[in-house]
Amino acid sequence: MEEVFRVCVFCGSGFGRNPAYRTAAGEVGRLIAARGGGLVYGGSHLGLMGVVADAAAAGGAPVTGVMPEVLVQKEAAHTSLADLRITASMHERKAAMADMADAFLALPGGIGTLDELCEIIAWAQLGIHSKPIGLLDVDGYWEPFRALLGHAIAEGFIKEKHRDLVRYDSDPGRLLSGLGLRA
Repeated sequence: MEEVFRVCVFCGSGFGRNPAYRTAAGEVGRLIAARGGGLVYGGSHLGLMGVVADAAAAGGAPVTGVMPEVLVQKEAAHTSLADLRITASMHERKAAMADMADAFLALPGGIGTLDELCEIIAWAQLGIHSKPIGLLDVDGYWEPFRALLGHAIAEGFIKEKHRDLVRYDSDPGRLLSGLGLRA
């Protein structure tokens, strides 16, 4: 059996104010499926998380949701998934998602998305993994984050060589290709 290239997507459990975020989440899910990839994500049916999961599943992609027990009711777990994994903690959730993924992609989101993204970047910086990381810059959403990383580099808290740990693109297809999921 051929191994599936799995993309771990970090994104909001809300939709945000800009309708482009929802559109981008659907496009990412459709592209993952169309390219024969699989999706790993936080396991909710709400917001952008639900949009990306539903689009990937509708296209025939294997979708794995990973959610800690404490959030199953709070974030309304996507119970129609064929593969919903419940963990004991957030730490276990992030470790499981990282282990299953071949690449990481962040869509717009809030504190949870930032937490997952920053941890996976830190792990890459420390050499814990060497998997590609991308940010889908929908309507400039990630520009302030990119500027903050640039500021931290300028101030000597992040080494210049680590700037390239994260890829930025506004085109989902181009970004997925850059992360290793080919058309």
